[in-house]
Amino acid sequence: MKRPTVALVGRPNVGKSTLFNAMVGRKQAIIEDTPGVTRDRLYGLVKYRDYQFHLIDTGGIDISKEIFNDEIKVQAEIAIEEADIVVFVVDGKEGLTANDKVVKQMLISSGKKVIVAINKTDSKLARENIYDFYELGFDTYLPVSGEQKEGIYDLLDEITKDFNKIEVDEYSEDTVKFCVIGRPNVGKSSLVNAILGEDRAIVSNEAGTTRDATDTVFTYHNKEYVVIDTAGMRKRGKIYESVEKYSLLRSLKAIDRSDVCLIVINAEEGIIEHDKHIAGYALEAGKAVIIVVNKWDLIDNKDEAMKKFKNDINAHFAFMSYAPIVFLSALTKKRIHTLMPEILRVYENSKREVKTSVLNDVITDAYTLNLPPSYKGKRLKIYFASQVSTNPPTFNIQVNSKGLIHFSYERYLENKIREAFDFTGTPIVLQFKNKGEQEF
Repeated sequence: MKRPTVALVGRPNVGKSTLFNAMVGRKQAIIEDTPGVTRDRLYGLVKYRDYQFHLIDTGGIDISKEIFNDEIKVQAEIAIEEADIVVFVVDGKEGLTANDKVVKQMLISSGKKVIVAINKTDSKLARENIYDFYELGFDTYLPVSGEQKEGIYDLLDEITKDFNKIEVDEYSEDTVKFCVIGRPNVGKSSLVNAILGEDRAIVSNEAGTTRDATDTVFTYHNKEYVVIDTAGMRKRGKIYESVEKYSLLRSLKAIDRSDVCLIVINAEEGIIEHDKHIAGYALEAGKAVIIVVNKWDLIDNKDEAMKKFKNDINAHFAFMSYAPIVFLSALTKKRIHTLMPEILRVYENSKREVKTSVLNDVITDAYTLNLPPSYKGKRLKIYFASQVSTNPPTFNIQVNSKGLIHFSYERYLENKIREAFDFTGTPIVLQFKNKGEQEF
């Protein structure tokens, strides 16, 4: 059972991004008072009680003639199409506007379930305007304040009331699932075909050939795997937007369901900013990763080019320096044999469990070798460390004061753990806790 998707839709400056941050639980959206600042859809994963769902934040839909408004409207249409539920955000302080009525028509045409969230209702004026919104003709209206975080739980209750609890995976626990993610036309479908040894996916030079995420079960060395192919989408007769933007939600859902993510880069084009954005989603999800440089058959002076590519990847992907790099050609199948062993390797590393006694030896040695600097006469002390989970490997470290942790020392401890244990391909998480603090 897949996670549901919820879209926040409305005119500019009604507080969608603030509401998004309140629901996701961290500041991910850019918030500004200028209408229209959130131009692209943003994606987050909301965890509430026993439920989880994807949340999409869209740019504001405006009937004025500014250049980017048509694009924003199209992106909102795509978000609505993807969503199981739409939260129509309106501004309680300003009351009902002509723009709200434009959004209303879009939502009625979609046929989706709509919850009207009347935002900014932390003032007397806003509370007086609430009943004006009933003119929109929807069934459910909830007063909220994204800024004050009021009414958020009521909204989450309404969103999740018909959702199923924690999703059940349709595959057995020991089935390794990996997804192929990346920009359109980097060769993702060709790579899937090369892994499977047959032409199952539609391959074309036109970006966006693969419409949906596709699962394929196959056997490698008597072990079952599932490969999930994703790509951009281009509908017949109408190009909605640049395929790069559309592919993000597909990729996000595929990442969520995977144990390992293959981040595919086009060797001809080199690394671009969007490659890093896609990799960032895998990092945020805590997934094991492999960077796959595809179309290697088109590169001359391969030894020299490989050294340069590795340096470029290390520079651009410094935030996941633990990721192994595989160079191959999906088209000619050159070096394709190097990929599956790496997938299994990083998967096993993401499940690696470290004995508590050995872990504490490593942490103690690291601490003794390099004492953290003191701050206002106080120095960080480390009492005890233990591994609390896998996928990704997560460690609790008991200290005298979490406030004394500097990011550089945290990075130092992570590097020492990686030196002692093979965590190639997987992020690891260090959770610092004051002595006596309850575990998560």
